[in-house]
Order: sequence, then C-alpha cells, then structure tokens
Amino acid sequence: MKFYTTMPPALKPFYQQELSNAENTFSKGYLQQSWLHLERAHILGQPYPFAHSFVHWKMLLFGIKTKNSKEIIGQIPRLIFGGVKSFVGKIPVGNTGGANVPPLHPMEIPEDLLIIIQTHTSNEITN
Repeated sequence: MKFYTTMPPALKPFYQQELSNAENTFSKGYLQQSWLHLERAHILGQPYPFAHSFVHWKMLLFGIKTKNSKEIIGQIPRLIFGGVKSFVGKIPVGNTGGANVPPLHPMEIPEDLLIIIQTHTSNEITN
C-alpha cells in the first residue's frame, strides 16, 4: 500500500492558484466561480491528506460565509475523514468534494486538470 503525505512540488502551484482564484472570485461576489475553483483545488489536492483537508476547511468556511447549512453539515465529516482516506490512497478520484455529491462517488476529472495531474505527478492517482 502506498501512503501519500505531501503534494508534489510541481503540482503545488496549480493547487495554490485554484485556492487563490476561489478567494479572489469570492471577494468579488462571484460565488459560483469561487465554488468551482474550490472544487478544482479539491480534485488536485484530494490524494494528499493535508491539501485535501485544507480544501474541505475552505469549503466549510464557504458554507459558513454563505449561510449554506447543507454545505456546513456536509463538510464536517469530509473534513474529519477526507485526509485519512487520502493518507491510505483510498479516494474517489475526481470527486469535487461538495455536499452536493456523494462523498465516495468517483467522478470524471476535467481534461485540463487531468493533464496537469499527469504531467506534474509521478503517482497513478487517476487510475
């Protein structure tokens, strides 16, 4: 069994950019765009426990700021257990991480993110 701990340095700028884009669009009131960037950061960070948990923290904060009780309630177990699943390499690949999707449901990775993952990591998280 392969244990994942930290995000590869080559992937980190893409993850950070999505988080930055989420913050910037939120501050301008573009909530749907902000959420989309959080979902993209989730896809990129999902295999790595700290990055994965951090995105769920940001999603929880998004739910709090937008007073979305479904998101708040949905993020709490994801925040608690998501990092553990990442650590042991048992993630639903491509899952966008929001309370609007089942937490264990794999999803198709958007083509641009798939290319980033394939060219900036050495593991087989997309299999």
